[in-house]
Amino acid sequence: MLKPASLPISLATRLMAALLWLLSAGAAQAEGRPALDESRILDLSIALFATHGADRQSAVDALVATGDKSLIPTFVLAMRWTGSAKPISAGLSALTGEEIRHWHQAYDWQQANPQVAPHPTFRTLKFRWLGNTDKRFLAFLSDAEMKIRLEEIVWGGVLVDGIVSLDRPAMIGAAQADYLLAEDLVFGVAINGDIRAYPLRILGWHEMMNDVVGGVPVALAYCTLCGSGILFETVRENGKPPHRFGTSGLLYRSNKLMFDRGTRSLWNQFTGRPVAGPLSKTGTALKTRPMVLTTWADWRARHPKTTVLALETGHDRDYGPGAGKGTAYLRYDDSPDLMFPVRLGEERGAAAKDFVFGIETVGAAKAWPLKAFEGGKVINDRVGNLNVVLIGDAQTQTVRAYRRGERVFQRSPSDPTSLSDGAQIWRVTEHSLTAEDGAHLPRLPGRLSYWFAWNSYFGAESSVDAGGD
Repeated sequence: MLKPASLPISLATRLMAALLWLLSAGAAQAEGRPALDESRILDLSIALFATHGADRQSAVDALVATGDKSLIPTFVLAMRWTGSAKPISAGLSALTGEEIRHWHQAYDWQQANPQVAPHPTFRTLKFRWLGNTDKRFLAFLSDAEMKIRLEEIVWGGVLVDGIVSLDRPAMIGAAQADYLLAEDLVFGVAINGDIRAYPLRILGWHEMMNDVVGGVPVALAYCTLCGSGILFETVRENGKPPHRFGTSGLLYRSNKLMFDRGTRSLWNQFTGRPVAGPLSKTGTALKTRPMVLTTWADWRARHPKTTVLALETGHDRDYGPGAGKGTAYLRYDDSPDLMFPVRLGEERGAAAKDFVFGIETVGAAKAWPLKAFEGGKVINDRVGNLNVVLIGDAQTQTVRAYRRGERVFQRSPSDPTSLSDGAQIWRVTEHSLTAEDGAHLPRLPGRLSYWFAWNSYFGAESSVDAGGD
């Protein structure tokens, strides 16, 4: 089954939408409803955003009278920009046949009904309002054949590069990082002997980091809204300069859309695939590298020679102390509510903002609730045809995953930081499980995220495990 994030909006789909619109116009005339031309529809749609109540109400009445369901995305957009004004919600309720009072409900209905294609004037309308906010948005959305629905792309409240990326930031030794608390959370990265820590106290303000670790160009994409940090390789073919990413200011299903500075293509942060622009036609996908989220105390104990982000980033931000999450999203992190609407669907034992750890392989995906790792539990499991072992700690939000072959692992009785397969002891490293006889089992890239984010992209094809071996 195709992932929702990769469903192309094909030319055939657009032609079908246009045909349905023409048929609805003919049906409207047959039923005595007004059939309006595109110019008039656009004028009335613009009037939905009017500040004068009478003008807005007249526009609502005229658009609803057409009975044209392709105007539903127009009303959803108007609800966002008018604060769910009552005339707009009443008009949308009339067109959908369901009571819709606020934008979150409207977006939920829209996501659940992809068969309702937007009116031909919708693109012009959306471009008008996004362009008035930041004209740079329009360059990202000029692609007529995007891999995601234009009507589901929403403004995140910041301008292009309003959340500024960190590019080749300065690193310091662990002993110099006296600004960090033991319980502060860090992303831990180890590539070719280059060991680094990127504190969430800093990344929470920047969300994108472009760096070179162990000679490998990488980007650390951190979506604070979906609780997911992912490490991507940014190497390009034929000796081209590596990708450098920034934050677009646009969202899709409460997940950030990043962009590469070379082609200005939009990318889905969660999947590492371009969804609009020149690269979306190429089948490009970023390779994911293993990374771990853990406390500064744990990372430093494991890797005394680690380097860590310097507090002097060149940007004026409050990187003050906290519980490891920074100050930018403390209220969001502590709330069960989402800031932007997403259709949650079946929860399957996990609330929207419960953390899960997920692995995606060819043709299969699986997620485990973070709470399954209470007490440092070891889980032997299977994802598709791949046997895996996961070592986690719910308290530090840490999970590492490895191939296990036919072995079954448990904590070593003599060394709780190692594993045993009943025959020998295996040392847990950032690259592999290493046995006493020199055998290696490679580490697997996975991702920690809120459940709603995993479910939005892999829910239909992913199983969820409560944590039993």
